[in-house]
Amino acid sequence: MPTNIAELLGADAKALLSYTAKGFPKDKLHLPGPDFIERVVSASDRSPVVLRNFQTILNTGRLAGTGFVSILPVDQDIEHSAGASFAPNPAFFDPEAIVKLAIDGGCNAVASTLGVLASVSRKYAHRIPFMVKLNHNEFLSYPNKYDQIMFASVDQAFEMGAVAVGATVYFGSDESTRQIQEVSAAFSRAHELGLVTVLWCYLRNPAFKTAEKDYHVSADLTGQANHLGVTIKADIIKQKLPENNGGYNAVKFGKTHKKVYTELTPGDHPIELTRYQVANCYMGRSPLINSGGASSGEGDLAEAVRTAVINKRAGGMGLISGRKAFQRPIKEGIALLHAIQDVYLDPSVTIA
Repeated sequence: MPTNIAELLGADAKALLSYTAKGFPKDKLHLPGPDFIERVVSASDRSPVVLRNFQTILNTGRLAGTGFVSILPVDQDIEHSAGASFAPNPAFFDPEAIVKLAIDGGCNAVASTLGVLASVSRKYAHRIPFMVKLNHNEFLSYPNKYDQIMFASVDQAFEMGAVAVGATVYFGSDESTRQIQEVSAAFSRAHELGLVTVLWCYLRNPAFKTAEKDYHVSADLTGQANHLGVTIKADIIKQKLPENNGGYNAVKFGKTHKKVYTELTPGDHPIELTRYQVANCYMGRSPLINSGGASSGEGDLAEAVRTAVINKRAGGMGLISGRKAFQRPIKEGIALLHAIQDVYLDPSVTIA
């Protein structure tokens, strides 16, 4: 049964489904579609093997042939702890449950750790595209540190049959310079082997959070993080949905321009803010996928659909949503993933 998108959006339905973007017009973007690889990616220096593996992702799951993606990411057991991540549904202590959820949920790919995917690779690597997350924020050390360190190599991902690798850079952190260099080298090796590269472009600096707002999710700062990400040849950018704007002006560092806030992101509409993220991904040449965020309970389904609508209408390629799906009973997790995918399958949800 198709998801009732308008009903889940509630009072925001008209504002989200009828909005026309005013900053960057849609005809200036490189939008997702069935021909995205031929139309956009083939103009780059990516090898035929990268193109094939990217197309494999786009040809998998319920969204196959649309140019959109729905990806299940499960690395929170390292980023937070296995207990914090899997206690709500202990079945996911077993890696096979993670991969099966991605398959049964109709996802284009499953993204997880070296250990998780390697433990079941001979059984599942040919059934759904594997995306190996190369680095993580190890959160057991005390006092806690916020640093992405390499847990895996690109060659290990290739040897297990993965079609893609992912990594995180904490842009704005003291460690970002090292992380950028490490990830750039890893992505270069990945492209040599024909693997697709996906970058989690997250911000991390205490100064980005003021008494008034948390600018870790501002459109201007996340947009620049995206722009740095595509510079090291990320094929896909993963970013949090923007919640505000004006981070440069509030934190008072770096350089920006007043037109960013008057012409390129006029107002504070979430589609306008997200389109600025897309524009910073070389106008969509490296597509934007937004993260699904933490699980908040009963409101997860509506929140996931809202994020999908914003991403699609802004010109993004899809969602990468984990905790909202795997921290609940299996059937409910599958239903939530299907609801996200229904947004991208619904022709009435158009580009703003």
